[in-house]
Amino acid sequence: MNENTNSRTQGITDDLEALLSVLPEDVAHAVRSKNDFANLLEIILDLGRYPSARFVSEEIRLLDRYISHDDLDYVTSRISDFDADNRAGMERTLHRISAIRNRRGRIVGLTCRVGRAVYGTIDIIEDLVYSGESILILGKPGVGKTTLLREAARTLSEKKRVIIVDTSNEIGGDGDVPHPAVGAARRMQVPKPSLQHEVMIEAVENHNPEVIVIDEIGRELEALAARTIAERGVQLIGTAHGNGLENLLLNPTLSDLVGGIESVTLSDDEARRRGTQKTVLERRSPPTFNILVEIQERDHLNVHRDIASAVDASLRGYPLAPEERYRDKQGKIRMVQASQPKPLNANQSLRGGRNMDNSPFQRRVNVADQAPQRTRKERYEDFVDPEDPIIKTDDGREKRIFPFGVARNRLLQAMKSMNAPAVIARDLKEADLLLTQRRYYRERLQPVIDAENKGLPIFVIRSNTSQQIEQFLADSFGLATPQQQRDKDDEALAQVEIAVDLLRAGERYVDLQPDSAYIRKKQHELAREYGLVSQSFGKDPNRYVRIYRD
Repeated sequence: MNENTNSRTQGITDDLEALLSVLPEDVAHAVRSKNDFANLLEIILDLGRYPSARFVSEEIRLLDRYISHDDLDYVTSRISDFDADNRAGMERTLHRISAIRNRRGRIVGLTCRVGRAVYGTIDIIEDLVYSGESILILGKPGVGKTTLLREAARTLSEKKRVIIVDTSNEIGGDGDVPHPAVGAARRMQVPKPSLQHEVMIEAVENHNPEVIVIDEIGRELEALAARTIAERGVQLIGTAHGNGLENLLLNPTLSDLVGGIESVTLSDDEARRRGTQKTVLERRSPPTFNILVEIQERDHLNVHRDIASAVDASLRGYPLAPEERYRDKQGKIRMVQASQPKPLNANQSLRGGRNMDNSPFQRRVNVADQAPQRTRKERYEDFVDPEDPIIKTDDGREKRIFPFGVARNRLLQAMKSMNAPAVIARDLKEADLLLTQRRYYRERLQPVIDAENKGLPIFVIRSNTSQQIEQFLADSFGLATPQQQRDKDDEALAQVEIAVDLLRAGERYVDLQPDSAYIRKKQHELAREYGLVSQSFGKDPNRYVRIYRD
C-alpha cells in the first residue's frame, strides 16, 4: 500500500441559498430545518405528491402537503428557460433544475440538483490528470463525476489551454459568464444535446486547445468525435455513466471509447493455447482514452492505468485488478495496487468449474483465492488432460449421468465397453452431472437451467456421436477410448514380436512393459505360439512379462 501524505483541505462552494430562493417558501424552510446542507443532493417536486429531499444516505419527506401546478410555476418563473434536454440553470451558479413533462408538454415534475464546486478533490487523481494521458471517468449519477471534472479543468487551466464543451451548463454553470470554479478554462456551450459532437470538433479546429473537457459522453457520434480529437494529439478528459469497465464494454454505443469489441475466429492451436473456443471476442482498435477512473463512491475510486491491457484481459475472462484509491478518515490518500493473478490454463479452468462457453464477462479469476473452486457450472471440452480426470471417483460410488439430447443407448454401450464407473440417471433429481450437446446448452433449454439451479456440473459435447461420447468418458474418468485401447493392445502384442527377434539375436530374456492382466495373458499366449517360455513378475500396476529364450 502506498500512502500519499498530502491531506489538503477541501473547500466547498454551493450557493445553496440561491437555489432555495427559487423554491416555494414552505419547501425552502423545510430544507433549512433539516440542517444537513453538506449531504443534500436533490430536491424533488412532483405534481400531486409530497415534496422530498434526497441526501447522500436517505430520502425524506419535506412537507405533508401535495405539490400543485402553482408550486411548479413558482419555480419555473424564477429560473432560466429549459433547453431541448429539459434542463435549466441559474445565472452564475452550478445548480441544475430538470423538468418532467406530460404528453402535452406541461411540466409535472422538477428535480432540483444542488451544484457544488469542491476545491481540493483533484489530488486523488492529480498525477493522472497531469500525465497528459486521456482520462475517462465512470460512475453512477450523483457520485461526483462532474465535480471531479470541473476541478480537473480548473487546475489544468493554470498551465494549459483548456476548453470545456458544456452541453448542459453543468460544468461552468448557467449564463454567458462561466462559474469561477472552472478557473481560466474557456467554455463552449452547446445549443442542443444532439449537436455536442459538432461542438467538440469545432473546439479542436477553431480554438487550438491542449485539453478538452467533456461531460456525459452518451451518443455514438460523440464517441466518434472523441476518437477524432484524441487522434489529433489533444488530451481528453470526459465522463460517462456506468459502473465499470465491464459495463462499458457491454454498451454498444460507448464501447468504442475503450477500443470496441468484435468477434474473431482463432486457429486450432491458438484456441487450444488459450483454452477457449475458436470464436472469441477481441478488442477492435486502440482505445480513445488511455486511463479509466471508476468512481465507486465519494473519495473511493478504482483506476485502470492501461485501458488497452485491461480490456484485452477482460475479454479473455481474466480481468486485471484495478488500482484502488481512497481518502481515509484523516484525509490522507491511500493507493492499493492489487497483485495480479496468473491466468488459469484450460485444464485448471475446467477443473475449477469455469465454463469456456461462457462470455468472457462470466469467467472470472478469484483474486483473493486462486485455488480451483467448484462452481455451479462445469463443462467438458476436448482440452481436458486425460491423465488428470475432472470427475473424481475417489469415493468408490458410480457417478449418475443424466443425458439430455444424448442417445442413452450409445452412452450405455460406451460405458459398458470402457468399464466406466458411471450409470445413467433416470431423473435429473438423482443425477450427479448433466451431459448434453453444445446446441442444447447454448439454447438454454429448461433441463440445462434446472441443472444450473441445482448446482450440477454440466458437460457439453459437440455432437451426438459415439466417438464424442467415448471421448467424454475417456477424458472425464481417465480411461482409454475403445480405439485407444485397441491401439494399446496392438502395441503390447507387438512388443512380443520384438522380444522374439531380440531372443533370436542372442538375448537370454526380454522384459516387456508393465500392463494389465488381460494384456499380460495375451502376451503369454503369443509367446507360447512362438515356442518360448514366459513368466510374470512384480505387483500391479507394475507387473510385467519376461520372455526367455529357452
